[in-house]
Amino acid sequence: MMNAKTRVKLLAIVGSVVALVAAGVAGKALTADVRPVRPGSEAPDFRAVSLATGDTVSLQDYAGDVILLNLWATWCAPCEVEMPSMQRLHELLGPSGLRILAVSVDDEESEFVARWAEERGLTFEVLHDRSGVIATDYQATGWPESFVIDREGVIVRKIWGPEEWDDPVESAVFRRLLGLPEPNGGR
Repeated sequence: MMNAKTRVKLLAIVGSVVALVAAGVAGKALTADVRPVRPGSEAPDFRAVSLATGDTVSLQDYAGDVILLNLWATWCAPCEVEMPSMQRLHELLGPSGLRILAVSVDDEESEFVARWAEERGLTFEVLHDRSGVIATDYQATGWPESFVIDREGVIVRKIWGPEEWDDPVESAVFRRLLGLPEPNGGR
């Protein structure tokens, strides 16, 4: 668990990125055909390279799954901070059907991103969108930014900043979406 001082420092780092991304998102948000990406809206489709297979995948490839979609970058310190909790959540609920899709928006080669993930022992699905189009389509305002998507492809939660994904409160959201009982009978 992060103390308040560490969280403030991490959020300050992420905040510096917000201004850079916000300009691009604001430009797209002003066009008439753009719908807000928020809880209750349909998750936009995307294309990214699977670092495990080298194949291009899309959100449609995961239709019917409960998904934690995480937008991140290797240079983002708060992103790295939350990755271990994502790994623990994957180990806890991956066998029950939770799909964690961590999409890197690095402009580096995919091999660099794959090496970064491997060095940290990440076994959930790491994808790469070198173009960064996913950030625009999801109206991301900083890194990391995450979206919880239900089996119908609807965004249930949108979270900005690092999160402790294996925290009991967070994992309870995924258990509910997966139709799993609470541990210890919900006590």
